[in-house]
Amino acid sequence: MAADNTEKDKKDNSFMMKLATLIVDKRKGFYLIFIVLCIFCVLSMNKVKVNNDLTTYLPDTTETRRGLDLMDSEFTTYGSARILICNVTFDEAQKLADQVEKMDGVSMLDFDDTEDHYHDMEALLSVTFDEEADTEATQQHLTEVLDALSDYDVYYSSDIGQEERDADDLNNDMIVILLLAAVVIVAVLLFTSTTYAEIPVYLTTFIVAAILNKGTNYWFGTISFVTNSIAVVLQLGLAVDYAIILAHRFMEEHEDKDAREAVIVALSKAIPEISSSSLTTISGMVAMMFMQFRIGYDMGIILAKSIIFSMVAVFFLMPGLLLTFSKAIDNTHHKSFVPKITAVGKFCVATRYIVPPILIVGVIAAFFLSNRANYVYDVNTLESSSMSENKFSVSMVNKEFGMVNQLAVIVPNGDYEKEAQTLKALEKLDVVKSVQGLGNIEAMDGYMLTDKLNPRQFAELIDLDVEVADMLYSAYALDQSDYGALVSGVNDYEVPFIDMFLFIYDQKESGNITLDDDLEETLSDAHSKIMIAKDQLLGEDNSRFVLELNVPYEGEETIAALDQIRNTVAKFYNIDDILLVGNATSDKDLGDSFATDNTIITVLTALFVMIILLFTFQSAGLPVLLVVTIQGSIWMNFSLPYLLSENVYFLGYLVVSAIQMGATIDYAIVITSRYMDLKTYMPIKEAAIEALNQAFPTIVTSGSMLVAAGFIISYVSSNAAVAAIGLALGRGTLTSILLVLLALPQTLLIGDIIIQKTAFTLKRDLAKPLPSAGRIRMNGHIKGYVNGVLEGDFIGVIDGEMGAVVRPKDTVTMEREDAAENAYPRLEAQELSNNTAESEGTEDEQ
Repeated sequence: MAADNTEKDKKDNSFMMKLATLIVDKRKGFYLIFIVLCIFCVLSMNKVKVNNDLTTYLPDTTETRRGLDLMDSEFTTYGSARILICNVTFDEAQKLADQVEKMDGVSMLDFDDTEDHYHDMEALLSVTFDEEADTEATQQHLTEVLDALSDYDVYYSSDIGQEERDADDLNNDMIVILLLAAVVIVAVLLFTSTTYAEIPVYLTTFIVAAILNKGTNYWFGTISFVTNSIAVVLQLGLAVDYAIILAHRFMEEHEDKDAREAVIVALSKAIPEISSSSLTTISGMVAMMFMQFRIGYDMGIILAKSIIFSMVAVFFLMPGLLLTFSKAIDNTHHKSFVPKITAVGKFCVATRYIVPPILIVGVIAAFFLSNRANYVYDVNTLESSSMSENKFSVSMVNKEFGMVNQLAVIVPNGDYEKEAQTLKALEKLDVVKSVQGLGNIEAMDGYMLTDKLNPRQFAELIDLDVEVADMLYSAYALDQSDYGALVSGVNDYEVPFIDMFLFIYDQKESGNITLDDDLEETLSDAHSKIMIAKDQLLGEDNSRFVLELNVPYEGEETIAALDQIRNTVAKFYNIDDILLVGNATSDKDLGDSFATDNTIITVLTALFVMIILLFTFQSAGLPVLLVVTIQGSIWMNFSLPYLLSENVYFLGYLVVSAIQMGATIDYAIVITSRYMDLKTYMPIKEAAIEALNQAFPTIVTSGSMLVAAGFIISYVSSNAAVAAIGLALGRGTLTSILLVLLALPQTLLIGDIIIQKTAFTLKRDLAKPLPSAGRIRMNGHIKGYVNGVLEGDFIGVIDGEMGAVVRPKDTVTMEREDAAENAYPRLEAQELSNNTAESEGTEDEQ
């Protein structure tokens, strides 16, 4: 069996060497391929559609999603704006309101002397335009209104062009974020690298990988604004390890090999290492793709793709760059500024019996505290450190006149009387500030649009001859096939005002009837307003009521208000036919899915990572220790907002939980793998200290970039949702780094017995350490340390403090100089290995 494994290893190494040789020798061809791909991706970036509406990612089964789809198909939502004019008297404001109301494109304007529209020298104009919010004409009309008020101190809040404004703000933010991130990356690389020429290699690899990922996003049609804004920065933070691994491998191999051979050997060794390292990161992204809230799928698949493209750039582009820059790399060596953290290692050894119990208590406490944090689901509840001009304008309107919490209630249409009764019932609720439906919109002289009128009443209302009205009612009855009204006479025939009015208008437009000029003018003036009301409130199969609530967007009070509204409407309609749609219901749906999504991400990410670690370290206990450490850091991260009385944006929690588990577990793996290797030929205390020293450069390089990226996003982005994710990411990564440096080593030391007892292979291939001091003559294969680590076939004399192991299957000739006898007894490795394997010692002796 051993022979078979050895043969398989030779074949694998041969394949990797052939692949690495091909990549290095054909580097110019790969350069050309990457140049073509980059040009294509740069041109493709404009094809990517960015979605700024998070509600589109709600599951199709949620009430909000079903209601929004129905409203899109049956109702028209006209553009509107709330315009705040500061430092004006009421008379001045009234004149401005009259002026705006007469402008082109403005269909309605609400302004009065109530507190809702005027107080403290500040006026609020509620303007409705005559076209939908997403048309260029409506955007132009809003611009004209703002220009007309430009002599005053004006702020506004509007859904017109909001997506474009948000996109522009995000694009501007990302320019600043990327510039700051670039400065941080260069600074970190200068600090952690050992040669200046590494930096252009790193940067070129990062930039190409980012371009490839961003330029292929159009494959998915539309991506969310959250994904679009943070994917590039996260890609750099998540995948920087891959480039570092290859570069460090190259530097090691280049010590005794020429540049070409060093790159080939380094790449052949790095491909399996990087591929296995990426699995934990990708597993976190895959876990997000199972979220009910489909933005998880959107972010997960784009970030997973970014990891793949990062590996592609490292495997196929970076080797050529290393060879191209090899001379510059040789000529620009400098001392690494990364300090040894031996003191931290000694602290970990000294506190190995103290920290693990504290860690367990801290993890349990963090679990409960993180669950008690105030999770919010509406982005309007959040505040960002940075605020764009657009966001500031909106905040001013909301500050002075409050936010508008609108709710749409959708019910089956066809019964105007029932709608009127429902509207009256809703108006009586304390949680409802105002309600609007066809049944409570006044037509003329106190009559509502849906009130039923007979021919005489209708004639008097619009100043029409009764005989003409009788004829029109007869025509209407005939058009509706209501022959009973024709037989019994139309004098008592009652028709809803809106239906009769629109019938007469259609007949006039068709040329079937002729009206005098005054009546025709009256009809034309009223028609536009009636049609605006009809388009917004009456659909093909459903009617819509628009409510303004007196409660916040989210919270227990809001949920209770929604239940009260639903129960009130259910007195008149079947409860299964009622749909409530608005920010409040969207937040409720998000809250309902949050618990499920949180469980999915936590369980799947931990499961994926544990399976990967299980096969990586071949121990059942070790993956549990690592996952508990990282999961503890996640709970600690989100317990901090509770202690600081801050809100936690639910999406930030879900996204960062997956990223923190999937990506920062690598930091734990780096320390653990080095510890597991080192402890085979040195005491476990020294192994823990040395593992920290060896792992620290990688952790500080990758971790500092991800921490910086998170905090830069948090403090620069004017989008509150993106800023919240950035803050959680920065804090989470920093928490993970501190935990793996200050608590994981102690956990490994105390849990070493668990690791050994749960190992898949009970019979160890390596013997116990062979500690020694003085002179040893070696002739054979040795693995050990002499002020570092030594592994390979060695012929010569080692002089100094050392520890080494030899494999029992190997025969290694060793001569040791005894200080007392001054002799060189010849020892066979087989005998020495067997003797040491049988000996036992205390932990301190090990």
